[in-house]
Amino acid sequence: MTRTHCPYCALQCGMEIGPGLEISPRTDIPANAPGALCQKGWTAAELLTNGERLTTPLLHGEPVEWEAALDHVADRLAGIRAEHGPDAVAVFGGGLTNEKAYQLGKFARVALGTSQIDYNGRFCMSSAAAASIRAFGLDRGLPFPVTDLDDADVVLLAGANVAETMPPLVRHLSGPRLIVVDPRRTPTAGLAWLHLQPAPGTDLALALGLLHLAIADDLVDADYVAARTTGFDDVRTSLASWWPERVERVTGVPVHRMRQAVRALAAARNAYVLTGRGAEQHAKGTDTVTAYVNLALALGLPGRYGSGFGCLTGQGNGQGGREHGQKADQLPGYRRIDDPAARAHVAEVWGVRAEDLPGPGRSAYELLDALGTPRGPRALLLFGSNPVVSAPGSARVGGRIAGLDLLVVADVVLSETAARADVVLPVTQWAEEDGTMTNLEGRVLLRRRAVAPPEGVRSDLDVVAGLAARLGHRFDAEPAAVFDELRRATAGGVADYSGITYERIAAETGVFWPCPSAGHPGTPRPFLDRFAHPDGRARFVPVEHRPAAEEPDQDYPVYLSTGRILSHYQSGAQTRRIASLVRAAPEPFVELHPDLAEQLGVAAGDLVRVSSRRGHTRAVARISDAIRRDTVFMPFHWEGANRLTNPALDPVSGMPEFKVCAVRVERDS
Repeated sequence: MTRTHCPYCALQCGMEIGPGLEISPRTDIPANAPGALCQKGWTAAELLTNGERLTTPLLHGEPVEWEAALDHVADRLAGIRAEHGPDAVAVFGGGLTNEKAYQLGKFARVALGTSQIDYNGRFCMSSAAAASIRAFGLDRGLPFPVTDLDDADVVLLAGANVAETMPPLVRHLSGPRLIVVDPRRTPTAGLAWLHLQPAPGTDLALALGLLHLAIADDLVDADYVAARTTGFDDVRTSLASWWPERVERVTGVPVHRMRQAVRALAAARNAYVLTGRGAEQHAKGTDTVTAYVNLALALGLPGRYGSGFGCLTGQGNGQGGREHGQKADQLPGYRRIDDPAARAHVAEVWGVRAEDLPGPGRSAYELLDALGTPRGPRALLLFGSNPVVSAPGSARVGGRIAGLDLLVVADVVLSETAARADVVLPVTQWAEEDGTMTNLEGRVLLRRRAVAPPEGVRSDLDVVAGLAARLGHRFDAEPAAVFDELRRATAGGVADYSGITYERIAAETGVFWPCPSAGHPGTPRPFLDRFAHPDGRARFVPVEHRPAAEEPDQDYPVYLSTGRILSHYQSGAQTRRIASLVRAAPEPFVELHPDLAEQLGVAAGDLVRVSSRRGHTRAVARISDAIRRDTVFMPFHWEGANRLTNPALDPVSGMPEFKVCAVRVERDS
């Protein structure tokens, strides 16, 4: 049996893989102890035997040898760079191991010399990360072990449907009273002691109203605020106009339910406030998370054993993926690329001059939207992402991709994006390679190779090393060697991995960063003594609610919200190829309230057309009173939902507004 971890979400449940590819849960990994997996985890071995697996490189759709494919890519990259400059080549990453994310960032900046690199985690955690950095000075999704939730009295979940997105986490929420904030009565909301159901796009107003009530009802922990924070007076002043009755008019949440939530949090011995994509994937997502941080700080929760604030990272290695250089503004160790000291340190590790490293590039959507334009990249190397399905306003993104001179996709299957590529490179997946992942707690975990990859398949690290060699650079392709270099590159950074080794991870079932030396125990709870700002204090930050970037009107009178469902993951490139998962959820759907369905003349099972200002799609109607009358919901695992979504961006994080736009729904004739 090989001890490893699930290939899907950020919980990174421990599992074992037997010689016959049988899956069993591990009992030594706290996140899914004492041995839980969701249906995606139980069926993960089918990813290894899937009949749609890519096993040979494709050049313009035709099979070619590996050397010919890599030669072609390297020659085209060199030519495009020579003609248009280094920023004419872009790199886009995904849910990769720490080693791959690190090496991809190094490859972009050293071998290609381009600033144009970002990754799909920008669509997941960027708003939460930005809010955490400005409040606490550090972004680690959960700054405490997930098992701390077991002893909570009250947990507020804002925009997180964990019963479907990471079911084993629910075991850690069975004790506390749950307060769930969500426009839908999701399976998670069905478990709640209290469900607050705001109109889409009004989460920020609700959070402001909750803090207003905490202040008005004298529930603020004044001693904590004085001892461990700054900026409270400015926030208190900014809340004067958000009296409860106004918040009820904006959000639709009754005042008495808001007060019930705040009083429960304040009275609890141990309480947590947690946010997810529902609160974060907005053009004001950073401010929304900040408002929830302000609430948690006022109640004295962060940095106190048994209580806290956290953000639930969704994507597998969404935490590690944003620490090691895949992001446009970042170098390994969560260093800023515009910090001279950071540039000097990383340049020394890489053996280059600091002045030769490019500066910050475009954020994910801005990068995708610039592809093929006169001032944008002419070539794109894509690793582990499927933006034709997952990007907002996806039809526009597809058009941009079509305008490229060169599209190279490294993937396991022929995704919708890979199908459009000039060159497709078949690469290894989770159980066919070693590597580390950092889960939603900041715990660094070790994936182990359980089976040999199919003949003709190479790892992403091999691909990067092969291209780098052709461009005149030597890159390691062995995961352990890359991780050792990552340790040196992160030393002294915010996300310091220098004291972490493969051997130590295996012996300790994971190590929390920062871990700056071999003798350091790791840091499961980084804020107990002080926050990461120079003065050791957390920051209250005043924020102001504003409407969604696009509100319903006469032409598009209904809100659309999107999200995940139990049986599928991300763009569905993996899960839509697993027979049992397809049987459980075979097709996209539109969830409508019975009153809206009656108004539109739609019955359950009817085909409906959903249109926005950006495009349209068709899906089967599902009638449910779990959703608001003014809102419809679609899962985003199929090509279609993101044709509708709005790419309006958060000005701080670059997060698109996936969670709310205006649509028209009609029975398809």
